[in-house]
Amino acid sequence: MFLAFMRTALLKTLYFMKYLMDLGLSGKVALVAAASQGLGMASARAIAAEGGRVAILSRRQDELDRVAAEIGAAMTVACDLSKAESIASAVAKVNDKLGGISILVNNCGGPPPGTFDSITEEQWMSSFEQVFLSALRLTRAALPSMRAAKWGRIVNIVSSSVEQPIPGLIISNAFRPALAGWAKTLASEVAGDNILVSCVAPGRILTARTASLDQATADKTGRPLDDIRKERVAAVPLKRYGTPEEFGATVAYLASERASYLTGSVIRVDGGAVAAI
Repeated sequence: MFLAFMRTALLKTLYFMKYLMDLGLSGKVALVAAASQGLGMASARAIAAEGGRVAILSRRQDELDRVAAEIGAAMTVACDLSKAESIASAVAKVNDKLGGISILVNNCGGPPPGTFDSITEEQWMSSFEQVFLSALRLTRAALPSMRAAKWGRIVNIVSSSVEQPIPGLIISNAFRPALAGWAKTLASEVAGDNILVSCVAPGRILTARTASLDQATADKTGRPLDDIRKERVAAVPLKRYGTPEEFGATVAYLASERASYLTGSVIRVDGGAVAAI
């Protein structure tokens, strides 16, 4: 009797372990923008590792080919995210080759750092195309297949600036919160089609973008780079920069079956750095 009870308990435990560990991404078609490096690459890698059929976008075909071989991406498409026609063409190619898109990860390169006095109107306009309109255009192109399937995940990579402005990043401080507001509204509009929309707000993640911002601060202030990094790490409760792998794991979860009751939220991956509740 006891052995039969233990066997039943073990089987239930194994079932729930499998349920919790399996993200349900196997065979899902995922489109990840700006995936040739950094957070986009980390997101694509994590989804591909869970069995997703990942198409990666970037302007540089040579970089895409290298990354695809490294992470096991199913498809690469050269795409200029600042151009509407380039986005429409890229999504059409993914639909033709892989089938309807189930998962969209909206991402782009970070806008230039600067202050109100240093940023030109041309930089504001080009950053609006790159940061804000690219997400809208990619989403508009991907939504029909999600609606037809009554299943979809749209994950927007934003920034901790959506809740706490970052000194010296005035463009990001303006457009990232706008993107989060758009995503929150969209989440309500598409929920009836079982399409979930979320934002992921990275803090200090160890990427080339973070390294360049640290170096820019060192150059501007004349202080050693090591001092800049020690100061910034000290402001993070976990006392370190995050890794791209940690960030990618969060994106993969939000794109999964396991996140089936999570929409309209901004999830911070910042080591506790943002003080807001």
